[in-house]
Amino acid sequence: MVLTSIRACKVAVVMTLALATAAFTPDNIPAQMEATPSSATSLPTLAPMLEDVTPAVVNISVLTRTPIQDNPLYADPNFRRFFSLPEQRPQTRMSAGSGVIVDASEGYVVTNHHVIEGGSEISVTLKDGREVAAELIGSDKDTDIALLKIAPDNLSAFSIGDSDKLKVGDYVVAIGNPFGLGQTVTSGIVSALGRGGLNIESYEDFIQTDASINPGNSGGALVTLDGKLIGINTAIISPAGANVGIGFAVPSNIAVSVIQQLIDHGEVRRGRLGIAIQDLTPDIAEALQLSGLRGALIANVEAGSSAEQAGLQPGDVVTAVNGRTIQNARDLRNHIGLTPINSKVALTMRRGDEELVMEVAIAADELPSIDASGTPLDGATFGHAADGAGVIIDRIVSGSPADRAGLRQGDILVSVNRSRVQSVEDLQKALDPRPAILALELIRDGRNLLLIAK
Repeated sequence: MVLTSIRACKVAVVMTLALATAAFTPDNIPAQMEATPSSATSLPTLAPMLEDVTPAVVNISVLTRTPIQDNPLYADPNFRRFFSLPEQRPQTRMSAGSGVIVDASEGYVVTNHHVIEGGSEISVTLKDGREVAAELIGSDKDTDIALLKIAPDNLSAFSIGDSDKLKVGDYVVAIGNPFGLGQTVTSGIVSALGRGGLNIESYEDFIQTDASINPGNSGGALVTLDGKLIGINTAIISPAGANVGIGFAVPSNIAVSVIQQLIDHGEVRRGRLGIAIQDLTPDIAEALQLSGLRGALIANVEAGSSAEQAGLQPGDVVTAVNGRTIQNARDLRNHIGLTPINSKVALTMRRGDEELVMEVAIAADELPSIDASGTPLDGATFGHAADGAGVIIDRIVSGSPADRAGLRQGDILVSVNRSRVQSVEDLQKALDPRPAILALELIRDGRNLLLIAK
């Protein structure tokens, strides 16, 4: 199984075209599909809705220039003449994807971060054939969302829906630019909600759909049958790089939160509470006499953090944020990481038999900086654990050496290669010089572990 960000035209694609016939009768049409009858045939059709929304979906072309290999010998004309080396020129590469106009008056276009990543020139082609230059306003790798701006000249924009109201089984339509062919529409249903653990983004809460999504659909629209934008198509699972009926989209509510920050700041400024969290598994829930409860268990509270100031304690279970139910640690992390700093959230929690509601401020995500490059801890960010108990891992980049070594968010490091670690400064000293193998003593879920990382 291969999980692929649907980067169109970044590699050569060989397509085999085949003709097929299939029996199609009105009996095949789902009774629940609220399609508009066509005046010509009186058959259900999505054409009127698509005529309204497809002008808001655009094709995106990205020009990437690869710099000349930096070797001083290549700059020597005698060396080049002796070996008959051709003149070096920067290599250029064109890639394509999709985008969605979300504000016609301002010319804002949303796409995926991976579509425009590394691009030196970005152009947008509208449905009416106009090709216009695009300016990159900002991009967020953690959610794979990017925001472009084009001239607001006679544009159409989507009405954005509430992705929190989606249900499994709802009909959806995917619109994009697969394989660079041009605007294409496919349909399907919502196959699942809240998909995470795919390790392609730091903040994962995907809508899964079986609507056909292929390379080039990245950044395209996932739309409800009433024409509301409820997702930005992002990734597929496929053994061969093409659609097999499992595609993923970033929910519109996450996209809107990111878009607003990109407009305001040109980047996403993430907040934090100062807590280490983990899933409330059935075993832990039973041990805490909380059987049947779902939520995020607070494993540690950072000294001096806004969480400590609000009175949060290890062992508390967060069950809702601002009244919205929390299923697991990922849910809570997504909420906090996408909430603007200096704002406040109301956390509903269980502490023993007592249910509490506490208001907690979202502080700026200013984690202590450690240079762990060249070590098995590369890719992790750290903070001080409560009461000087060690150094807590606040975040791990997916696919990084720290991730591959088996470390987890919330782990508390207490010793590195037999050197006691009580602060971030202690950890930095233990990593100099850069050891290739680390013997890590850590606390995970209240248990002491020895982990050999290399």
